[in-house]
Amino acid sequence: MISFAGGYPSPALFDAEGLSQAAERVFAEPAKALQYGPTEGSAPLRQALLRLSRDRGVACSADELLVTTGSQQAFDLLVRTLVQPGDVVLLEAPAYPAAIQALRLAGAVIHEVPMDAEGLRTELIEDTLKGLPPGAKPKLLYTVPTFSNPRGTLLPHARRVALIEVARRHGFLIVEDDPYGELTFTGATPQPLYALAQNEPGAENPVVYLSSLSKTVAPALRIGWMVASAEIVRRCVVAKQTVDLCTSPIAQLIACEYLQSGRYPGTVTKARDEYKARAEAMADTLDATLGARVRFERAQGGMFLWMECTAPVDPQRLFTTAVEEGVLFVPGAAFYSRVAKGVSMRLSFAAPDVSQIREGVARLSRAFDSSTSNIPALS
Repeated sequence: MISFAGGYPSPALFDAEGLSQAAERVFAEPAKALQYGPTEGSAPLRQALLRLSRDRGVACSADELLVTTGSQQAFDLLVRTLVQPGDVVLLEAPAYPAAIQALRLAGAVIHEVPMDAEGLRTELIEDTLKGLPPGAKPKLLYTVPTFSNPRGTLLPHARRVALIEVARRHGFLIVEDDPYGELTFTGATPQPLYALAQNEPGAENPVVYLSSLSKTVAPALRIGWMVASAEIVRRCVVAKQTVDLCTSPIAQLIACEYLQSGRYPGTVTKARDEYKARAEAMADTLDATLGARVRFERAQGGMFLWMECTAPVDPQRLFTTAVEEGVLFVPGAAFYSRVAKGVSMRLSFAAPDVSQIREGVARLSRAFDSSTSNIPALS
């Protein structure tokens, strides 16, 4: 079975040697590694993450940064502290499924804002707000602006500015999830939303920034972080104390040692180069085998390619036949809080190597051949 389904980093890119050395240094002081730690995160790791954030343009103080057990926990803590049942939230569509699930569990009323090849269609937010019941105002908007999950899109500078402006005008928070921003294939990317909002003197920053080491170092560390106002961080610290007291001190110390070792930039560069080669292999093979039957944008970074079917196809038959052929993908319907339009899918090029990608796409093409016969043409 070749899987394009999970958003898993390639095991071949894990710096096992560097992490092993970091772990050895940590266990030179076992009492520190094996004890409880502060809920906010260990002081040395927070300083390392402050530096990493500042390198991205996200400048903050220590009381504005919270270490979390993955960036998913950071979002969950925000939802726990900010969203009550019946509150309105805005969500880019298609969206990260775990974000949809967290909002549903909180009883939020989700309103989707569509995306296109450049990401969130910020010009449609005002129309979405006009369609809300009288007096209703959104609490937050969730987005992955840089190499989004699942579409892989990169929100351009002008839309980033427009999003910040509409958030300030209507008084809602923007939750910027940024696990993939360093995995760029083309060099520089637009400034994070948090950095852009921060650059306006005297104005309150409406952005909460989330990130993670899961895609660039190792998912098993479960190290994420949140950058927000000191008040939001304080409230999330209280919520975190009821969830897990503190993120694993062992994992935090290993992550800190690794970031301080100087190996992180080389690891990220290696991942960029490899994922670029895999993304190009997937796009080239899709063009060669499926051609006009599908539509997609070539990835500029991240881990995902979003593909829409332009030829008539039975989605359930396509998925079942693909499994029979030995290839997995995630159907596009999983990324909507409501009924999805058309037939689409998310393909991840991160975990399989180039030869597996080519073979997996060939299997997917055979599944298309079996699933499009005797299907009436689209009107």
